[in-house]
Amino acid sequence: MYQLWDVANTLTQLRPPRLPNYSVAIFGSARIKLGNPAYDDVRRLAFEVAGMGCRIITGGGPGLMQAANEGAYQADPANKAGSIGIRVDLPFEQNANDFVGLGYDHKTFFSRLHHFMLVSDVFVCVPGGIGTLLEASMVWQLLQVRKLHNTPLILVGPMWSELIDWARKHMVEVEYPLASAIDMTIPCCVPTVDDAIAFIRAQHSSWQGGA
Repeated sequence: MYQLWDVANTLTQLRPPRLPNYSVAIFGSARIKLGNPAYDDVRRLAFEVAGMGCRIITGGGPGLMQAANEGAYQADPANKAGSIGIRVDLPFEQNANDFVGLGYDHKTFFSRLHHFMLVSDVFVCVPGGIGTLLEASMVWQLLQVRKLHNTPLILVGPMWSELIDWARKHMVEVEYPLASAIDMTIPCCVPTVDDAIAFIRAQHSSWQGGA
């Protein structure tokens, strides 16, 4: 049975040095619905990024995941591969949202999170709960230990900058540090989606220049 871990370890090494399409993963709350300003912001974020020719990848569920997929769909309705949902089997989220063009289903969070890691060039965290925190923390930790390279982690909004402040206070600025000061610089905290769009635009332009 434990030989299956060898298979899993091999799968994590399948990411090519350069993905064929620039792909932006957007992590956020399933609970924020249409009509909330955050929904509009995330939909606009995805619309602008998809308009650059990027693929949008979400967890495929409701809330801000749907907002991101909707923005991608609105930018290019004919491109099903431009709006991707990577789902996990949950009893209270039965179906992908209506704007997912290309969907993948996983039985475990383990395999689902690794799927995100393999196919994303940028990770963007918008307001979210415990699931979004898990996703942000995994990306942060993989960047810290250099299992991910040249893959920005963008945290949008005050909840995330306050989290970094908390981590710095309790992990770095203590008698016996639990992390390094440089670890606190790994996430890029920005106040608004407009700042995130500008950051991604610059990253995408650099990526195109390296083609």
